[in-house]
Amino acid sequence: MCGVAGFLNRNGQAVSEPVLAKMAEAVAHRGPDDGGIWSQGFVGLAHRRLSVLDLSNLGRQPMQTTDGRFTITYNGEIYNFKELRIELEKLGWQFRSRGDTEVLLSAFAQWGVRSVLKLNGMFAFAVWDAKERCLTLVRDRFGVKPIYYAEREGVFAFASEIKAILAHPVMQPRMNTAAWLEYFTFQNFFTDATPFSDVRILPAGCYLQLTSGGGGTSAVPVRYWDYHFEEPENPRSEHQYLEELDFLFQQAVERQLVSDVEVGGFLSGGVDSGAITAIAARRQTSFRTFTCGFDLSSASGIELSFDERPSAERMSYLFGTEHYEMVLKAGDMQRVLPRLAYHLEEPRVGQSYPNFYAAHLASKFNKVVFAGTGGDELFGGYPWRYYRAVVNESFESYIDKYYGFWQRLIPNSAIQVAFSPVWEEVKHVWTRDIFRDVYATHASSLTRPEDYINHSMYLEAKTFMHGLLIIEDKLSMAHGLETRVPFLDNDLVDFAMKLPARFKLGNLASVVRLNENEPGIKSEKYYRETRDGKLLLRRMMERYVPEDVSNRAKQGFSGPDSSWFKGESIDYVRDVLFDDKARIYEMLNPTVIRPMIEGHLNGNHNRRLLIWSLLNVEQTMRAFF
Repeated sequence: MCGVAGFLNRNGQAVSEPVLAKMAEAVAHRGPDDGGIWSQGFVGLAHRRLSVLDLSNLGRQPMQTTDGRFTITYNGEIYNFKELRIELEKLGWQFRSRGDTEVLLSAFAQWGVRSVLKLNGMFAFAVWDAKERCLTLVRDRFGVKPIYYAEREGVFAFASEIKAILAHPVMQPRMNTAAWLEYFTFQNFFTDATPFSDVRILPAGCYLQLTSGGGGTSAVPVRYWDYHFEEPENPRSEHQYLEELDFLFQQAVERQLVSDVEVGGFLSGGVDSGAITAIAARRQTSFRTFTCGFDLSSASGIELSFDERPSAERMSYLFGTEHYEMVLKAGDMQRVLPRLAYHLEEPRVGQSYPNFYAAHLASKFNKVVFAGTGGDELFGGYPWRYYRAVVNESFESYIDKYYGFWQRLIPNSAIQVAFSPVWEEVKHVWTRDIFRDVYATHASSLTRPEDYINHSMYLEAKTFMHGLLIIEDKLSMAHGLETRVPFLDNDLVDFAMKLPARFKLGNLASVVRLNENEPGIKSEKYYRETRDGKLLLRRMMERYVPEDVSNRAKQGFSGPDSSWFKGESIDYVRDVLFDDKARIYEMLNPTVIRPMIEGHLNGNHNRRLLIWSLLNVEQTMRAFF
């Protein structure tokens, strides 16, 4: 796990190694153990190392093949690298190191970019082919590890984080106002855009190749893998699916335990992290677990259940882990927000500051931890979302219905007036088209409710989970901590995509019969309170965690900020968001935004996500623009 950076001067000008070193320094927090730079004429690669596999100097990067043709800078872990090494040795390759970097480099030299189809892991890397004068960027299937790129004034630059690109003299930050409109619709970026003009993220499951010269032609990402959720033609029995899921889940955890340093795990009170911990703690002695809880003395309503420490403590006892906890209070958010915004760079889904603190805690004891990300998105953990769009007249009516649900911050009806200060700059952005375009490679005949369920799961894996992974990467690596996600194992994901919907959701027939317009039907309550989702996964988890845990309703990792924003943190909210000099009002209309905030502060509406997002964007603008 590391940080990568580099650039190619397409005009043939020699690379400045001081600039390359400055780019590497910008991501030094990702790899505090070592660093290196390499350049050859007009191309340069940089690396910062967090030593996890092969702690010797033989694992240093950038790394080059013995013939000097290929040079790599790589961030991630290839969990099947030992099997690939055996395959390559049979083809005549010899290895000096014990890690995965040399295996990855040799695989690329042997099979080219097609080698990515053999990889099971999380990765983002760049390879320079001196013979073909070609730079290749690659990102893993699911987008666990990010890589960004930008082209300006003949310079093509890339890095694990945007701040490293901005360290290049020609890449001074310019704000992408259109991207903010996308964010304030979805609380996320569905496209490859970022808040920085000219800077894009390489989409998950894609590679990009750029040759020197080329007359200034921009590189275009090429997709090598995509999700495809579908109903199987010949479904098997529940028992067969259950046994296969158990085998694949254990295999995924065991694969990702490969490390030359100890692995720990985040442990909430939920089923996903609990089951991972149950298996990992059996395989590794002295397994450490980490939990962030919340002071609920001023919380109310549903937020009274947000502290998961008692359940996590119970599971720690059952699994025999070495357990550490941290309690967050009102005021901790504003204390950490400037640092969080700097490391996150592009705000994403949810309220992410608890992740920052959890990573800070874990990094005091471990270099590597497990997280449960992916269990909900792959196995149907959000039934109240999917059920909103299971009965439709057409694909377009489905898009309208689901798009309406995913307007998380500012609704369409208010977008134009909300962005009135910059409307001429952003009026070309049609967020419904952005939403629909997510399905560009997943279109098929939709005739059954199950088809719409699978399409909804596709969208969430591509967008919502992707946002969670960006947060997980940035905020853990801010502390030099590697986070691994066993649910995103190739074989386990392949299984989940072909699992019939009835083994994920149990109330589908009831939803199909539900008439939302019938008097007395409280559809909102039904969607929210139905105990459903992850049915087969929960049955499998009963083998590892207590039954009351496996049957718990979905609980997100969030603090009681709805209460805090109108309580202990109200002065902070007012000081920042009611300041006439606030940077957000360079693009947002305060006469629209402030009444929405007031609606929360006076208790009439719950707009905690909007308030958090405004605070986060304000700090991002202060940090970079």
